[in-house]
Amino acid sequence: MDLKNKITEKKANVAIIGMGYVGLPHALGISKAGFRVFGIDILQKRVDSLNKGVSYIGDVKDSDLEGILKGGNFKASTDFELLKDCDVVMICVPTPLDKNKIPDISYIRKSVAEIKKYLHKNQLIVLESTTYPGTTEEVLLPLLEETGLKIGKDFHLVFAPERIDPGNKMPFSEIPKVVGGITKNCGEIGALFYSQFLKKVHLVSSAKTAEMTKILENTFRLINISMINELALLCGKMRIDIWEVIEAAKTKPYGFMPFYPSSKVGGHCIPLDPFYLSWKAREYGFWAKFIELAGEINEQMPHYTVTKVNYLLNQNKKPINGSKILVWGVSYKKDIGDTRESAAYDVLSILIKKKAEVDYFDPYVKEIKLEDRVLGEKTLKSIEYSPEALKKYDLVLILTDHSGFNYEDIAKNANLVVDTRNAIKSRDYKNVLW
Repeated sequence: MDLKNKITEKKANVAIIGMGYVGLPHALGISKAGFRVFGIDILQKRVDSLNKGVSYIGDVKDSDLEGILKGGNFKASTDFELLKDCDVVMICVPTPLDKNKIPDISYIRKSVAEIKKYLHKNQLIVLESTTYPGTTEEVLLPLLEETGLKIGKDFHLVFAPERIDPGNKMPFSEIPKVVGGITKNCGEIGALFYSQFLKKVHLVSSAKTAEMTKILENTFRLINISMINELALLCGKMRIDIWEVIEAAKTKPYGFMPFYPSSKVGGHCIPLDPFYLSWKAREYGFWAKFIELAGEINEQMPHYTVTKVNYLLNQNKKPINGSKILVWGVSYKKDIGDTRESAAYDVLSILIKKKAEVDYFDPYVKEIKLEDRVLGEKTLKSIEYSPEALKKYDLVLILTDHSGFNYEDIAKNANLVVDTRNAIKSRDYKNVLW
């Protein structure tokens, strides 16, 4: 049976390398569609958890895992030899930046090295991990062609960028997928595969186009959020409420899209992906100035947040040294437990270095580990919340506005509040700084 028929008849075995925030939701969605899925991860702890039906990802419920395990459609393993029996192999591994914002694609390279050992005819290889334009063609393709197999004939290679948004309630099947192949045939096979479990697949002309599409999506957001953060800095100096300005601008029915200030752009995509493009652009003698400027502004925001804390304490004749401060929320956005690139890491470290007595509260994050050149490694645990507990702190700093809390009550019970999320809507409180 050829690959197309295996795909359309749901007889293709699928391997997903990387069982993290991207790989696991894909494993669930593809298994539910009727495919046999092998989830491969190098961490034995993850594999054991998955095979017991215990999820470590907020968007994947234990009951969902149990369903695909009982149905026989899913198995987790650390054994890459399973790839030899798979028709589709998806790479969903991390692509971090190092401290100098240089792309680290070592996880992709290691995955491809394993795939290469078991590459066979009539196999589709998919890269979902976000990376710079050219990675699929310039890095993956040469390594796989060393096997002697021919691209577009013996095997197929595509880039299909992940669009997983932690905490977003949109069903997996309704998130459109962009697919770009190394050859036209590769792209068509890739689009056919994704159309079996997704409602909309958008096929583009090349893997490079698909790679650039993902970078564009997140560069657009980084630049616009950084722009609004810069205006927030200016509005602070001019004593203008930036939140009121945004609400007024939103009344325009065309030509305006609202973005909101934050203490730092967080998450696994927006603060990282644009710098893959910035790095790659230099190869062409091109400097992506908007990206670099946006990154500079983004890195300033935690310091600006602490400056606001310092200002409000000073206004009330309190030094930051020795003040008891409660940081409210440490995940990068509300109602999830994901702390990747969260502003909390910077803000907590700066406050501690300024000798503040710092605690935090987050119902989704039980502990957070700080790594700082000055402080070294430090672990903080979330306090138990109660309205009475707020009163023992000199100041409450709202970094993440988790749902389910009455923020007006927080304003009433707390001595001082710095609200970076506009969680407190009323402007009648004299003890709150927005």
